[in-house]
Parts: sequence; C-alpha cells; structure tokens
Amino acid sequence: RFDLSVLGMEVTTPDKAEYLISGTQNGRLEGRLQHGAAGSDGFARSYNGGDTRSQAHAFADDIVKVIRDTPPIFHSKIAFCRKVGANLELFVSDFDGHAAVQMTHDGSLVATPAWSPGGRKLFYTSWQSGYTQILEHDAATGKRTLFAGYGGGNFNPAVSPDGSRVAMILSKGGSPNLYVCDSDGGNLKQLTRERDEASSPTWSPDGRQICYVVRSGRASLRKISVNGGKAEELRTGTFGNLTSPDWSPDGKKIIFTSGSGNFTLWITPAAGGEAEQLVAGEDPCWAPNSRTVIFTRQINHNPVLSLLDVPTKHVKDVGQLSGSCSQPDWAR
Repeated sequence: RFDLSVLGMEVTTPDKAEYLISGTQNGRLEGRLQHGAAGSDGFARSYNGGDTRSQAHAFADDIVKVIRDTPPIFHSKIAFCRKVGANLELFVSDFDGHAAVQMTHDGSLVATPAWSPGGRKLFYTSWQSGYTQILEHDAATGKRTLFAGYGGGNFNPAVSPDGSRVAMILSKGGSPNLYVCDSDGGNLKQLTRERDEASSPTWSPDGRQICYVVRSGRASLRKISVNGGKAEELRTGTFGNLTSPDWSPDGKKIIFTSGSGNFTLWITPAAGGEAEQLVAGEDPCWAPNSRTVIFTRQINHNPVLSLLDVPTKHVKDVGQLSGSCSQPDWAR
C-alpha cells in the first residue's frame, strides 16, 4: 500500500476501483492484479525468497510496470545525512526508510552524498580532518579513501552516469569552481573560471553536459559541456535563488529549488523553458523512474525526507526515519 501510494495511487472501494489487487501470503506471496471487474490486462504471480517486505516490493514493482509503465524502484536504496547529537552522519536505507544503517561515526559533519552507478560506492564531503575533503566510501566493505583533498574547499561530488568521471567543486585556485576528473582521481580538469561561487553539479544522462549553480547576487543555473567552453544559463522563466538542480535519468527534465528561507521545488525542461511549481521543499533528487523525487521538507521546524509523485504532486513522508534528515541521494 505504501509503495503504490508513492506513485499517486489511491485505495478505494472495489466498486470504484480501476484495478483490483488481491493475494495471499504464507511463506510466499501469491499476488493477483485485475483490470476492473472484467479482469483483463492483469496477471497472477508467485513471489518466493526474502522476507514478506521484499516479496511485497516485488509485487508492487510488477503492478507499477502494468499501471504506470515505469521502471521499478521499490528495491532501491537512498543515502542521506542525519543529525546525531550536534553532528551530521551518513546513513543508507531502503527507499522507504526501512533498514537504515549508519555509515559514518565521525562525530563531525558530512554533506552532499552521491552514489556511483549501481550503488556500490558513495562520495561525500567530510569535515572529519578539520577541513573539507571528498571521501570515497565502499558501501559493502565500509572502506574509505581520500578522493579530493586539495588546498581550499572540496565540495559537492557528482558521479557521471557511466561511473567513469566525477564532477566536484574545488576552490584550490581561489573562487569555488567546477572541475571534473576520472573516477580514480586522475586527469583533473577545470571547467569553469567564475569569480562567483559555483556549486551543486548534476550530470546529463548522456554524460555530455553538467548543470550547476552560480551565485552572483542571487543563485542561477547554468549548463556547460564536460569538454569545457562557454557556459549557458538555463532559462526557466523563474526568478529568485535557483539552487540544487538534479537532471532526470530520462534526460527530459531538471528539478531544482527556488527561494530563500522558504524553499519550493520547481521542474523545467532540460533544454530550458517555462518552469512548473511543484511543492514546498528542498534537496530534490530523482528516482531511477524519472517520475518520483525524494526531497527534504520542514515539519514543525524539523527536516524530514518525503517522496513526491511529480505528475500528481502527491507527497508521502518517509515515516520510518526519526530525527533530522536531509540531502538525500537515490541510488540508480
């Protein structure tokens, strides 16, 4: 029920339902989907192995393939920052907040976690050494290595869709600017030479462009080729501070945050164009299906993670997570 509600579906009475879902669970799940009373365009399947939650996720994935025609997301993982005492530590959980695991115990601050493709590694900014570094963290073994520790600031890692390159913000030359390098840290190349502060890079799915933030008075969005050259402003028809862009995996849309203090999520065509206002929140990140977004919103002045179905604007809180959570990143 939680999974299907994330994609904007509602539970109703059988006489009003467009689809009927039924089944039994006794060690294995026997699930059935029927399209209305006629029972066409449905299926009946068995789900073995794993626990009841895993079987239910698999059933929900199959339902969504039929009804929404979108890729499955219900077995996916998220990374996020969570307040522990006065510090921020890195956590990983199922997309719905279950099985949360604390990945760092630094007694310090972490920020902007970014998955490598396939969810094998995480890159993030760490203050553990007393100044900012980008660390590479093997999610399976827990092994950590220093990825970027240049003089000045090292922020905002973002891994290319094919895993071969990493974008990041470095201030080793003065102002924070956008750099890219190979996944082993070699072949470092400076892409921007802004006097103003750059931040928040996000890759196009084909790996050819990066959208990022430039703060000159107010923050705006720009795009640049990974080969360098002149950056172009992403025109959205929206004014104010535009921050935290994330490029959808299908390449069609960019979601971003607008505002200062009170933040709102907006979505625009990746080529630029009139932006659409969505809901109040910040830190947006697309799911692998290019339909669902995880983001941070304030509830009673406490940041919590929530899930947004973009077409319906339906919001569902990740209720399993207590405490202050922010900066989510969805493994793809």
